[in-house]
Amino acid sequence: MVTIKDIAKKAGVSVTTVSRALNGYDDVNEETRKKIKQVAEELSYSPNVVARSLVSKKTRTIGLIISDINRAGAKDAFSYEVLCGINDRAGDLNYDLLLFSTNPSKQVEKSYASLCKERNVEGAILSGLRLDDPYLHEVIEQNSFPCVLIDIPQTEANVGYVTSDSKIGAAMAVKHLLDGGHRNIAMINGHNQAFVSQERFEGYKEALEQADLSADPNLVYDGGFSEDGGAEAMYQILIRNPGVTAVFCASDLMALGAMRTLEKMGLKVPEDMSVIGFDDITISSYCSPKLTTIRQDKYELGYQAAQLLIDMLEDRTDNRKIMLSNQLIVRESTRRLK
Repeated sequence: MVTIKDIAKKAGVSVTTVSRALNGYDDVNEETRKKIKQVAEELSYSPNVVARSLVSKKTRTIGLIISDINRAGAKDAFSYEVLCGINDRAGDLNYDLLLFSTNPSKQVEKSYASLCKERNVEGAILSGLRLDDPYLHEVIEQNSFPCVLIDIPQTEANVGYVTSDSKIGAAMAVKHLLDGGHRNIAMINGHNQAFVSQERFEGYKEALEQADLSADPNLVYDGGFSEDGGAEAMYQILIRNPGVTAVFCASDLMALGAMRTLEKMGLKVPEDMSVIGFDDITISSYCSPKLTTIRQDKYELGYQAAQLLIDMLEDRTDNRKIMLSNQLIVRESTRRLK
């Protein structure tokens, strides 16, 4: 097995110089660094990550903790795009990534700090947490391991967050419907333990108020961010509120469920009901009719979350919050009223 001593001998430099060159220290002459790297390649040198971490006390490994991964959400692909963004940026910055799946019952059995210690990660990104999840309270109160929250705006010394502007995005969606002449606009929200649900409701309410309309609580139903939940909520809207001409769904998956119910009830989108979603998941541009939606950049959410966590780990920033913007994508599922 090739060691840095072998590289030092062939390159004609000290072991310390080899170590500092391979670990990216800027006090090594660039010409010397290139020579050392060339020798390392010629000798097929592979660093002993475990040994390096024992010396430096750093593993260069971060965790991604996702709550409630299941096959039912496969059509959504939201978490996958976030994961790709995290993985790409972590790899660019020479960090490894470990993926953990969790749920509230698992969190009671094993704390966030214990999970990080056992798996030897330096910090973690947490995605999909409910506001009542035990890990969220532990992260905020104990501040033991650096972490970045996705879509929960909490900051502490060791806690940062990345999110997209759900309130403005929701207002954008409802304004699109209002501009199309709709006045009886229902909302299918997620659930009250999701911060984005609260924000998207506020955006819905503000857009209506700006049009001199008030938000009717009888027109707002929870769909649990699932396709089946969206389908059931749409059914309730049709039965109880026959005057509704448009519905804003707080996720595309719920919008797909809503359109499924409308089809079963013999109603056409957008002729009988305009439907707009939120997220712009891949399937939104392939369903029939193609879904009008608010696009948030899922990949960028993950990319920026990894960047922020690693910046925190390496003491490169005092910033603890990143807010991304959204975009209205008009397709076929909404229409102007005559």
